[in-house]
Amino acid sequence: MTATGAAVDRAAVTRRAALASVALATSLLSLKAWAAIQTGSVAMLGSLADTALDLVASLVTLWGVHIAAQPADSNHRFGHGKAEALAALFQTMLISVSAAGIAWRAIARLQDPVPPEAPELGIGVSLVAMAATLALVAYQRRAVKKTGSLAIHTDQLHYQSDLLLNSAVIAALALDSLLGFRGADAVFGLIIAAYLGWGAFGAARHAIDMLMDKEWDDDRRERVKAIVAAHPAVHGIHELKTRTSGATDFIQFHVWVEPEMTVRAAHEVMDQIEDSVLAAFPGAEVLIHVDPAGHSERYWSAMDKGHAPAKDTA
Repeated sequence: MTATGAAVDRAAVTRRAALASVALATSLLSLKAWAAIQTGSVAMLGSLADTALDLVASLVTLWGVHIAAQPADSNHRFGHGKAEALAALFQTMLISVSAAGIAWRAIARLQDPVPPEAPELGIGVSLVAMAATLALVAYQRRAVKKTGSLAIHTDQLHYQSDLLLNSAVIAALALDSLLGFRGADAVFGLIIAAYLGWGAFGAARHAIDMLMDKEWDDDRRERVKAIVAAHPAVHGIHELKTRTSGATDFIQFHVWVEPEMTVRAAHEVMDQIEDSVLAAFPGAEVLIHVDPAGHSERYWSAMDKGHAPAKDTA
């Protein structure tokens, strides 16, 4: 499949996954609103609030994957992949607001414990929500595996937390109303709020890393170095820089070759190296700069000094 065909296929997969999450959130929002009114449960209210934010977040995800799928243009020469990180960051803001609201309501309920009404209804609605969410998460997991989309991955984490949230709602209703453990509903509400806040922190950190062009981890960088150094015409690699934007990896580096090598020969070597790198990192954007062996860059990055895998020229 060509790079253009792969991009079109990725866009279609991520768009379908985003639309699926929007459809699910819309359906569950109505169902949980009815259950929250009927039961008066803080845990169910927290679940409702989370689903409402799910809907907003899913709409933002849909926007993000749509923008990210747009090809590079004259104003965005590196593409639009960071739109996914922006969508993910916005989702984490919504999750944080939801967590704070749930915690506030739970604390108020602890001060004045009132058992939820019609607990069987709340439990039934939560079971339906869990079954539907399981199906969506499985679908999203396949989409992420195929596309590497950060926005869909963050949305998937959001819905995975819903599985625990709905389980907590069931436990809260059973303990508080059916078994008589007063305050259990509020306690589970606080646990849900803490879980959502922690998940938001992790997702935000991932999104910020992408927006700030964080370098790859050492293992991936060493893989690139090893691939390049394996070419017999290469005397060393330095100035390696890596980042990821959306689903696209960007790799650039300098290589040392024989000073007497012709431009044509050097170009052929760079094509071979690029093919080897792309075999390990499909779809990456690779930029290679050629230097005569032993040449030292004026602004050689400190993190790469002394790490060029030099070879004998003999």
